Amino acid sequence: MIVALDYVQLAAPPGSEERLRAYYAGVLGMTEIPKPPLLARRGGCWFRAGAVQLHLGAEEDFRAAKKAHPGLRVTGIDAYAARLAAHGALVTWDSALPGHKRFYSHDPVGNRLEFLEPL
Repeated sequence: MIVALDYVQLAAPPGSEERLRAYYAGVLGMTEIPKPPLLARRGGCWFRAGAVQLHLGAEEDFRAAKKAHPGLRVTGIDAYAARLAAHGALVTWDSALPGHKRFYSHDPVGNRLEFLEPL
């Protein structure tokens, strides 16, 4: 029986860790968490905000997914969108999900991210 979602893994090109740290920690406000030593050798980096974890793994033949994405629930979505825009991130609002306010953006390597807040 599944009881929870433990983390979401996204791919990134090798050598992009500093850009990912600047975005996920600096822009999104997540905290980097250490990878176990055996996994750290593979590259990438892991982040946490509360119970939410995003793992970014290095992938040699990286191509950002055009449709697949994590949905990240936020509070104060208007201020959060303004924060991303102030850091140069494109914010695309979408009103198609009933009962939610949401927007899409992309991390520095092209991964699509959805940010949503229940109304």
